[in-house]
Amino acid sequence: MTANPRESAEGTDQASATTKFDRRGWLIAGAVATGAIVGANWLRNAWPNEKAGVFLARNQRYDGTLVRTIRDGLIAVGLLPEVIRGKRVLLKPNLVEPTRSSPQMTTHPAMILATAEVFRGWGATVAVGEGPGHVRDTEMALVESGVAEALDSLKLPFSDLNYQEVAFRPNAGQACKLTGFYFPQSVLEADLIVSLPKMKTHHWMGVTLSLKNMYGVIPGIKYGWPKNVLHHHGIPQTVFDINASLPPTIAVVDGIVCMEGDGPIMGSAKPMGLVGIGLNPTAVDATLARIMGMEPRKIPYLALAANQLGPLDDRHIDQRGETWQGLESPFKLLDKDFLLDMRRPGILVS
Repeated sequence: MTANPRESAEGTDQASATTKFDRRGWLIAGAVATGAIVGANWLRNAWPNEKAGVFLARNQRYDGTLVRTIRDGLIAVGLLPEVIRGKRVLLKPNLVEPTRSSPQMTTHPAMILATAEVFRGWGATVAVGEGPGHVRDTEMALVESGVAEALDSLKLPFSDLNYQEVAFRPNAGQACKLTGFYFPQSVLEADLIVSLPKMKTHHWMGVTLSLKNMYGVIPGIKYGWPKNVLHHHGIPQTVFDINASLPPTIAVVDGIVCMEGDGPIMGSAKPMGLVGIGLNPTAVDATLARIMGMEPRKIPYLALAANQLGPLDDRHIDQRGETWQGLESPFKLLDKDFLLDMRRPGILVS
């Protein structure tokens, strides 16, 4: 297959690496003073020996100061610029089945650009990669989501993870019967993957956030559309196993305009104005699930990830920025018993 022209483009823009301290400065300084994680293996070593930091910012807008928010959030949870300098960073948005009439379905281009500017400003080589699960024409997905124009504006290279060359890696999770996974070249060459999901409900799993977003690194040419092989082996099990087998992964979540109801595709928009950031995607997803009114332990793939990939217990999660208790706004779910059972105790369903 002919390579996507964006894959060979090189980003040359370099944003300033200087961080401006504002009212969040005490959070950032606190993360550094208490021993921010500075090794390349932070994801494997930071938990369970340390609390997993989760940064939440409210009142966010796509036309606002997202670069500053994301930069501050990453530093607040312990990621310092010197760790990133010279590294290869792959940004993984959610472009499941984009249409301009439903912006709540996919990661907003502004989130992708802001995250790219932060990592470029820290001296990283940044690329964007996605393998849409419902759309075989990835170029169409890029255009319909508005991401194509955004990538061109910053000359960001793009990797079509559905069709890229692959290599086999063992299944490090062993929750399903697959012995391993075929991962695309861009995934295997990344020093760091940034999961950039949309904050949404899911008609089978309750929520789809940072961990579930990693289905998009699995190539359609090997696993079908919508990644049928993975579904056959169990969604919770394969979500867990994929995340256990990937290079280091962190989360930057688009919770500005979210989706509730019949997600991840047919749901309606729910404005929240949130950005969630963390070095441990499990902890981030558990925190956002609470905001959405759901009990993390009742979400099947989070239940598997608990005490394996990261903490679900709020006592083991270090809240930075806003606290989730002040942001809780239950999302509508389909009227199905197994979904409604995921509600946190005390949450009323209208």
